[in-house]
Amino acid sequence: MAANKPIIFAIDDDAQVLRAIERDLRSEYRQDYRIMGTDSVEEALEAVEKLKQRGDTIALFVSDQRMPEMLGVEFLEKTKAHFPEARRVLLTAYSDTDAAIRAINEVRLDYYLMKPWDPPEEKLYPVLNELLEDWQLSYRPEFAGIKVIGHQYNPLSHEIKDFLAGNLIPYQWYAYGMNNKAEEWLKTLKMEATDLPVVLLEDGTPMKQPSIADLASEIGLNTEASQDLYDVAIIGAGPAGLAAAVYGGSEGLNTTMIEKRAPGGQAGTSSRIENYLGFPNGLSGSELARRAISQATRFGIEFISPKEVKAIRLKDKYKVLELNDGSELTARSIVITTGVNYRKLPAEGVDNFTGAGVYYGAATTEANSCKEKTVFVVGGGNSAGQGAVYLSQYARKVYIVIRKPDLTDSMSHYLIDQINRIKNIEVLGETEVVKACGEEHLEKVVLRDNRKGENREEAADSLFIFIGAKPYTAWLDGTVLTSDKGFLITGRELQRCGDFPKVWKLEREPFLLETSVPGIFAAGDVRSGAMNRIASAVGEGAMAIKMVHQYLGEV
Repeated sequence: MAANKPIIFAIDDDAQVLRAIERDLRSEYRQDYRIMGTDSVEEALEAVEKLKQRGDTIALFVSDQRMPEMLGVEFLEKTKAHFPEARRVLLTAYSDTDAAIRAINEVRLDYYLMKPWDPPEEKLYPVLNELLEDWQLSYRPEFAGIKVIGHQYNPLSHEIKDFLAGNLIPYQWYAYGMNNKAEEWLKTLKMEATDLPVVLLEDGTPMKQPSIADLASEIGLNTEASQDLYDVAIIGAGPAGLAAAVYGGSEGLNTTMIEKRAPGGQAGTSSRIENYLGFPNGLSGSELARRAISQATRFGIEFISPKEVKAIRLKDKYKVLELNDGSELTARSIVITTGVNYRKLPAEGVDNFTGAGVYYGAATTEANSCKEKTVFVVGGGNSAGQGAVYLSQYARKVYIVIRKPDLTDSMSHYLIDQINRIKNIEVLGETEVVKACGEEHLEKVVLRDNRKGENREEAADSLFIFIGAKPYTAWLDGTVLTSDKGFLITGRELQRCGDFPKVWKLEREPFLLETSVPGIFAAGDVRSGAMNRIASAVGEGAMAIKMVHQYLGEV
């Protein structure tokens, strides 16, 4: 793309001379470089700063010496702060040659050219060709996407990275204090370390300590409902919700899907899914989510994110969804696919370091920061196993901590075989984390060996938690019937609930995936009795839309 080409930047206060140099530069270099120019030093300095913030690269400066606002030598000196590797050429009159010669040493001037430079084929291009070839030898293109500058163990930094990664937005991470580039960016942006984290958008706009909602709006995510009424509203964009969205959209229903974080749910954070039908080599959770959301939006569904549903209010036969920003939308039917959350680890000190060395899921987001470090993974399910396998590619040592003697009761056989073959993964059976320790971030964990009844302290750089399955249903606050553990009860299972006759007033029985409120359905892991597999969640999401059609046909 042309916008990513390196730049040759020219400045001369004489507009006629500027046009001439720009003409000659474009004639020779437009295939490989963008040519930019101005006759104002003030405009030039502003442009250089903005180009740096946008992630553009200037390969060569060509500057006149005698300008009323500032001498060319001074201008070239100032540009070194933003583009130190750029080559610099001074345009001089005969009387300025002494100043140009001094500038070679003082501002690392690469060359000076006498005016006029005609013919350019003899007096201009050979000089610039040599300088540009020399510059190209060390040129490494700057990352053109979003940049995140922050402290490695700052919870908001982690939240921002996790949000961008979950929404499949490419970004470059610069850890302050660990990456010289982070300090350079702060200097360019005229900010301090106390302003971190800072998100630098593709157009160069900086956002200081942004909220997730503000960031979502800036990167173009749809955060508002565009219509007053939908045929079906899907709450949650995990595998079940994505499948429901694909079938709802493809079958002509006016469909919206609302997600509080990012598409994919827990499956979206998996580094590798190898037992999903049709992908013999496996695929990442983010890739599955990307394919599904692309498919759903192609069928015309409206995806609203990040936005959280706080409550459902029944109004006649309509369902009013109350959102976390105070707005509302109305649907004729609802499919709840909010899935489950990882349970909190009830160990002392863990809450103090969440986002600062302690992470729930997030193995793919934080893996790069674990290079040559010691990592602990708590949990014995497939998510924990996939996270451990992925982290082992970066970390020096990965420990899987489980209460059971081994993984055979809770993890797929193919994953256990993989783990057994990886030399830097060790399974600590009948062990649990009882305490997390550190100053500003996690530094140690205290482990309890349940066989010996002893505690021991181990150095730990990161702790990744993948335990339990707590349904995300508390927000419903009794709107529909749930099991003792909070899962949504559906279909014939409702008839076992003592309160069912009080709330169900239709002649027919509930549909297979219908909750205790007609027209509100549940699919995937949030549903009582679900299989907790991606394939079954996808199947239930598709089935739910068939039942939505049946329900809408009777109202």
